[in-house]
Amino acid sequence: MIKHRVLVIFAILIAGVMVAGCAQTPVAAPAATPVPTVAAASAVITTAPQSTFTLGRTYLNDPYGYSFQSENDVIVKEFRVDNPAWGLDLKITPLNDDLQYCWFTMDVTNVDSGHTDSYGYGRQYSLDLDQQIPMYKQGPYKITMKGNRVKVLLKAGVREP
Repeated sequence: MIKHRVLVIFAILIAGVMVAGCAQTPVAAPAATPVPTVAAASAVITTAPQSTFTLGRTYLNDPYGYSFQSENDVIVKEFRVDNPAWGLDLKITPLNDDLQYCWFTMDVTNVDSGHTDSYGYGRQYSLDLDQQIPMYKQGPYKITMKGNRVKVLLKAGVREP
C-alpha cells in the first residue's frame, strides 16, 4: 500500500512538472546579433590653436640660431624675466629630407620654483615649424635644448598685445 502511494505521489509530481512547463524541450536561444567591430583608430596628433603675439623687448635672441647636428648636442641658456607677460618664439628648420631624424626638445625651467615645462618639434611633439608659446611667470629661467638635424631660431621676450 505504501508502494502505491509513493507511485501515485511520484506520478502526480511528474504530471505537475509537465503541466508547469519545466520539463519542456529547451528552445534554442536566438542567434546573437553580431556586434560590429571597429578597427582601432590610428593615433592622431592634434595641436592647440597657435597663439599669435609679437615680442617686444627681448631676453634671449641669437640671430644665428642654434644648430643641432647630433643627438648628443645640448645647449643651455639662462636669463631673467622681469615681466609676467612674456613668451617664446621658435622657428625650426629641418636639416634632413627624412623628417624622422629631425627633432628638437626644449625644457624651460623656472630656477626659483624648479618647475619645468617641455616643448619641442618632432617625435612626440608637434611638427609645426613656427611655434609661439605664451609664458606667465617672471623670475630666473634656464632653457635646456637638445636636438638632431635641426636649426632653431629661439627668441624670448615680452609679449606685445
